[in-house]
Amino acid sequence: MSKPADPSTSATRTALTLGALGVVFGDIGTSPLYTLRECLQHLPAGDRAAGVLGVLSLVFWALTIVVSVKYLSFITRADNHGEGGIFALLALVRRDNSPSRKMTVGIFVILAGAALLYGEGMITPAISVLSAVEGFRTVAPGIADLIPLLACAILAGLFWMQHKGTHAIGSFFGPVILVWFVVIGLLGAWRVFENLEVVRALNPIHAWRLLAQQPLHGIALLLGSVVLAITGVEALYADMGHFGRRAIARAWYWVVLPGLVLNYFGQGAHALAHPEDLGNPFFALAPAGLARLGLVLLSIAATIIASQALISGTFSLTRQAIQLGFFPRLAVLHTSAAIEGQIFLPLVNRMLAVGAIAIVLGFGSSERLAGAYGLAVTGAMAMTTIAFYFVARRRWHWSPVLAGALCAVFLTVDVALFMANIPKIPHGGWLPLATGLGILALMFVWKRGREIIFDRVYGRGLESIDSSTVLADATIHRVEGTAVFMASTPRGTPLALLHHLKSNRCVQKTVVLLSIAAEPEPHVPDLERLTITELGHGAWRAIGRYGYMESPDVAALVERLRAAGVRIDPMSTTYYFNREMVITGGDTPLWEWQKSLYAFLSRNARPAKDYFRIPPNQIIEIGLPLQL
Repeated sequence: MSKPADPSTSATRTALTLGALGVVFGDIGTSPLYTLRECLQHLPAGDRAAGVLGVLSLVFWALTIVVSVKYLSFITRADNHGEGGIFALLALVRRDNSPSRKMTVGIFVILAGAALLYGEGMITPAISVLSAVEGFRTVAPGIADLIPLLACAILAGLFWMQHKGTHAIGSFFGPVILVWFVVIGLLGAWRVFENLEVVRALNPIHAWRLLAQQPLHGIALLLGSVVLAITGVEALYADMGHFGRRAIARAWYWVVLPGLVLNYFGQGAHALAHPEDLGNPFFALAPAGLARLGLVLLSIAATIIASQALISGTFSLTRQAIQLGFFPRLAVLHTSAAIEGQIFLPLVNRMLAVGAIAIVLGFGSSERLAGAYGLAVTGAMAMTTIAFYFVARRRWHWSPVLAGALCAVFLTVDVALFMANIPKIPHGGWLPLATGLGILALMFVWKRGREIIFDRVYGRGLESIDSSTVLADATIHRVEGTAVFMASTPRGTPLALLHHLKSNRCVQKTVVLLSIAAEPEPHVPDLERLTITELGHGAWRAIGRYGYMESPDVAALVERLRAAGVRIDPMSTTYYFNREMVITGGDTPLWEWQKSLYAFLSRNARPAKDYFRIPPNQIIEIGLPLQL
């Protein structure tokens, strides 16, 4: 991943701000396509003017409290060497700032938040693209029946393009989204000046009155629709490392917030002026004809960009989980030689594509799909608040009263919005919830299974065996060449070496015990990438360190070893791995379904040799049966 450029120059600040528009705010920026439409549908009968003002006030203050106050003022300050995101919080909540193999409450909360983001990852492209394509109803009503198929075709093309990377079209993201915000802001301002009464909605009393007059069910319906205005807010934090906190704040206050508020208030003004119009007030802002067709096409372009940013974010999230040991190894392909962060995960892409297209075909319209949206977003927001409390207490040493009071305020809003979305469960809300629970179960089982295997197989017994003593045995014949034994721990003797010596009674003259350490930091400085220790008798211990936003490259590490003076020929080096073969039916403290799931994941995980980027013709795998 590319690091933020030096923000000291005006040109750089402008470039970072423009980039943040395209990547960070695509999702939240396209929310006007459906948010106010859903809110107006749940207004109670009676004084329509009071209802519209109340909805506008709720939307405005949701944007202010959640985005401006919670995320920009507080959450984004919890950075890990400039990087944000749910796994940055995971690193920050660890007291000793070192990887932990044990599952704790704090880690479980963060994993739950990460899992819910996968549910959002399938629904966001579906509802965004479908909402934009539905604009054709206002231009050519005759093609209404083809809208789901057209949306599926756009999504299929979007997911197919992923393997080519985003570097070719990424430079257009910012300018297109800038045009988007300018256009929707101007359209909204035009309608606001036609009916300045909507400006009164800036007063929060209108939001309070609307909620106070509703029964609990009515409040849930309203808040469940209002939450659509803040979908994508997690991207503010997750993409902070790309552009920096200040660039994101500039983009929000200078462009995004004004454009959103003007557009929402413009839609409200149209709703007051045309109470008989039950269609989408967003597209009604533009005059009929070519202007409205242009708005539809611009909406499609904006939603494609918003979906692209979220898909790329899901790829990055998955790689971070793999690096930190919470996800099985998957194929990670780099689509840019210059930018580390541009990656492609084929399996994740296929799952997102199938899920998004199936959602479009299953729900058929963005109105129905809105019923499935909100649970994952608000659940992830609540998990972020809880994790932020641990950061404030453990890393910043805030008092329990101060950290608790602030997080209680945030959590009150998060929980209220989450509870308001509970009634959506029978109408599609179960989908992101089930997806999140499935991903959480997968991560938990994989992490717990790795803990048990490490303790039983790679634990203290092997760590107590000194490698130099083993290699000093006179009965061991030394042959020409180099052997690299992959070691799960930088202590003791790798199990693969012991099995090899037991079977062959010989080993190469140069032996490297190589461990890959996943550091709780996004990036490891180049000077700290490799640590080498000479053990004697031709043996060396090497530790390659990678951050959770980087991919290991063993071949590159071996080149570094050779450059450091280790007698090694990279082209003739043999790499030794353990090939774990998991068998269920043991006495490990796991449910049977957990054992079966872990065995399935282990069999289908990307082989370590592929994940570590090692030439396949230089590998020897040693079978290791394991009973769980």
